[in-house]
Formats: sequence, structure tokens, C-alpha cells
Amino acid sequence: MSPRKPDADVAPGLLVVDKAPGMTSHDVVARARRALSVRKVGHAGTLDPMATGVLVLGVGAATRLLGHLSGNDKTYEATVRLGQTTVTDDREGDVLVTTPAGHLTDEEVRAALAAQTGPLQQVPSSVSAVKVDGVRSYDRVRAGEEFELTARSVVVHALEVHRIERPTPDLVDVDVTVTCSTGTYVRAIARDAGALLGVGGHLTALRRTRSGPFDQARALVVEEAAAALLAGEGPGFVPLTAAATAVFPERPVTAAEAVDLGHGKRVPASGAPGLHAAVAPDGRLVALVEDAGSTARVSVGFPA
Repeated sequence: MSPRKPDADVAPGLLVVDKAPGMTSHDVVARARRALSVRKVGHAGTLDPMATGVLVLGVGAATRLLGHLSGNDKTYEATVRLGQTTVTDDREGDVLVTTPAGHLTDEEVRAALAAQTGPLQQVPSSVSAVKVDGVRSYDRVRAGEEFELTARSVVVHALEVHRIERPTPDLVDVDVTVTCSTGTYVRAIARDAGALLGVGGHLTALRRTRSGPFDQARALVVEEAAAALLAGEGPGFVPLTAAATAVFPERPVTAAEAVDLGHGKRVPASGAPGLHAAVAPDGRLVALVEDAGSTARVSVGFPA
């Protein structure tokens, strides 16, 4: 077997990708790897194949940021269809039940969607990436297993209704914008609003417009974002230090402190709670640090 080709020498950073429909998040990562000739690429937060929009990728040392980025709030634009229940809670799945929804008033529709805001105990879709005893839920569904997923705590910060339309006498389509915590399933919002109204519901469209501080205004198709990284600038590419300081408060450190942090040593505490991005005088991201008493310790290091 021939030896594996070494990674290309590219700058670490984030790619802000506008994912096309029909692609899995893994597909996007694979395309970034090919475009950059780099294996060390990961993503912060899965998007369903049907969905489009912002998918943040980490390249090289920036993959160390992804666990922190995936916990950020997200914003979506979606279309909820009332009157049909599907296997997957979106248009990709077979229709299970059709119940005429033409009698619903706009006020009833708005009230049912408003009930899906605030702190919720939400049951994920059975056809999701949630693991049950170590096996993805969607794999268990494909194997014909029957099971129930456990509800989990999520927060829907805001749900704005933009348009209510009736494409047929028995169906109601609702365009919404949802801002929510990580782990929220927008298709479960559609399912649960439809169940509350007694007619069933699912998603016919979903687009992520924001993931943490990164929005669709700077997102590009994956090859264009990769080209921006190779060029060292441009939309779709966020250098490592800029990526960290977009999420965490910046803590400037001296050259001596940067050396100490690079060796895993502690430095004097800043007096401010939470993680901070420690930045050396030359602008290099040294570490994510957090106060622990009178000193600050390294939570995640970024070697020079």
C-alpha cells in the first residue's frame, strides 16, 4: 500500500459554507478536504440533506474550536406545512396521515406556533442523528426497529410568522423564522404544532441563516470558501484568531505569557468569568483560557 499523501500546508481557520440541498454535512466536509488537500476538517452542527444554509467548518487547528461553536444559538427560515404528517417530519419522508387543515384560522395557526417557544421538552424526530444505545436513530428506523426517543431540554428564543398561505383547500403553509438553542429540531416544531392543532405537520423548506456569530451574508459554496482560505482572505474564510475572538472575549497576553501558555503553564487571572481567547502581541491565538482562582489555566491550546 502506498504511503498516505501528507496534508497541504494551509492556514488554520473556519470556512463559512452555504450548504446546497441534497448534500449531507459529511459531503461538505469531504469536498472541503479535496479542495484543500487537508484531512483535518470538521463541522460545527449537522444540517439535514434537505436543509440549506450556514454550515461552519473548521480546518486544521481550528477544529479545536468546533465543540464550542456547535453550542451556539442558531437561526433558521422554514416553511411549515399543516395537514400532513410524514415519516421524517419533513418533505423527504413518506406521508403517513393527511388531515384536512383548511378550517384553521390564522389566529389558531399563530397560537399553535407561539406555543412552541420558550423552554421546551422536545422529542427529536425518530429519523435523526440522535444516538440510541450507540446507534444513530435513523439507522434503527431503517432497520425496522420501533423505539421512543427521550425528550430533551431546548429553548426556542423566538418564532416569527411571516406568511400564512393555503396552497390547496386542505393544506396550510406557514413561513417562519426560528431562533433557538443548539439541539433544537425545527422539524419537531412543525410536527408538534401540527399535533396541537390536530392536523399534523411537517417542514417543506429549511434554511439556516445564522450559526453563532456567523451568518449567511459571509457564506459561500464550499469550494469558494476553500479558495478564500488558500488566498488568505475573502468572504467564506475566518482566520483562527478572528474566529476565536468572534465567539469569546479577547484577552491580550504578553510574549512571556504566550510562551508560558504554550507550555501549559498558568498565567495571572483576568478577573472575568468564562473562556477568553488569549492573543499574543503578534496577533496569534495562543489558547482559550479560563480563570481558576488567582490564575488562568489553558482550556484549549493552539500550538505555534
